[in-house]
Amino acid sequence: MSVLSAQELIDRDNHAWEEIVQLFGEGTNTYTIWPADRSEGEETLRCLQVSTRSYLGAIAYEAGGMCLDHGWITLLGAGHAQVYGNLRSWNGLEDQLPVKTLTGKLLVAYDAAGGFFALDTTDGQICYFAPDTLEWEATELTYSEWINWLAAGDLQQFYETFRWQNWKQQTEQLEVGQIFAYYPPLWTTEGGGESSSKQAVLVTEAWQLALEKS
Repeated sequence: MSVLSAQELIDRDNHAWEEIVQLFGEGTNTYTIWPADRSEGEETLRCLQVSTRSYLGAIAYEAGGMCLDHGWITLLGAGHAQVYGNLRSWNGLEDQLPVKTLTGKLLVAYDAAGGFFALDTTDGQICYFAPDTLEWEATELTYSEWINWLAAGDLQQFYETFRWQNWKQQTEQLEVGQIFAYYPPLWTTEGGGESSSKQAVLVTEAWQLALEKS
């Protein structure tokens, strides 16, 4: 199977990026888009071998990454100083991050509670590593449907048991690559958004747990 160049993967007639920008602009959830360096975007496209006519390809090419819902969710792109890692480094396509990867899953985002979103390469749908069950759970959403959910879905309901009264202010204070570690942990009977204390830790600590439980 031949490897396509970045230029072959850039579909200028059917580029999905404008549609994505409009989607978030009309959505209900807060967001910040960090632009990608052009060469980094091209390299990410080449590594992933996806076209910019797809949402994944357009984000890989145009976005360094995104922060959503007051910084609660970090969406991976081609890489940016405000985002820890990128689609290549988190998925073993380069050696910038000291993280192991999961076979059959393309990691695409992580959240402040230590949860991870990945594209299951067997069925093309997004799955979620839930920090309260320590299991990968099906969302039954394709990547593009999931992006629509990030823009306008009820994220508060999805994360209701993980959050607490002043979560927005504390989340916005997290540094790049930090998430919350809960004590007691969310997977325990005593753990919960309101009942647990939180400490800022590197997201790689939560990823190590996800690897151990996968």
